[in-house]
Amino acid sequence: VQLQAFGGGLVQAGGSVRLSCAASGRTFSDYAMGWFRQAPGKEREFVAGINWSGISTKYADAVQGRFTISRDNAKNTVYLQMNSLKPKDTAVYYCGKARSRNWAWRAHVYHVWGQGTLVTVSS
Repeated sequence: VQLQAFGGGLVQAGGSVRLSCAASGRTFSDYAMGWFRQAPGKEREFVAGINWSGISTKYADAVQGRFTISRDNAKNTVYLQMNSLKPKDTAVYYCGKARSRNWAWRAHVYHVWGQGTLVTVSS
């Protein structure tokens, strides 16, 4: 399985961006997916996770109520809708495929990563 993330860019504070992560292979729908981010000089941190079916989701406190993770298993794609963006949301965003069917917030559970897409939020 390979993952390719895209959709990042420059956006003003308060704006919205939707990230997409397309997966190759036939096992996408069997596993949970997640979005992480890494800001300059900081460690990679969990943003959102979604289970294999899309029914169960989890968000970091910092993005709860502003971001929405979803997936379309027919298209092998997971999305991250980001609204009410803040300058502190600026980071490289990575999608990851978990080893499990349920979402996880620990990065080591994810064994396949996309290349990352940069989101820059200007004030």
